[in-house]
Amino acid sequence: MAEIRVTRLHARVRGRVQGVGYRMWTERCARQLGVGFGRVRNLPDGSVEVEAEAEDRMRLEGLLRALRTGPPAADVDGVEADWQEDAEPRFTSFRVEDW
Repeated sequence: MAEIRVTRLHARVRGRVQGVGYRMWTERCARQLGVGFGRVRNLPDGSVEVEAEAEDRMRLEGLLRALRTGPPAADVDGVEADWQEDAEPRFTSFRVEDW
């Protein structure tokens, strides 16, 4: 049986992104875009970390575009993104986490 492989997006979002509903908004966006696997969490330095997996990289690219905008109350200064192709899946759902 063939092993499932995914593309993984790892993003770090900087700016006014904590305390503005960014994590819940990210979870909703991911689900709307069909990205059902990953996590979003606040980091101690004030940034937000997003890890997301999908078999279709285009879905992840859509999520990355959304992360650069953020919810209305956020002020995104920048997003650093790294990609991993042909990765072994790590997540079983998309969830909001605390650090």
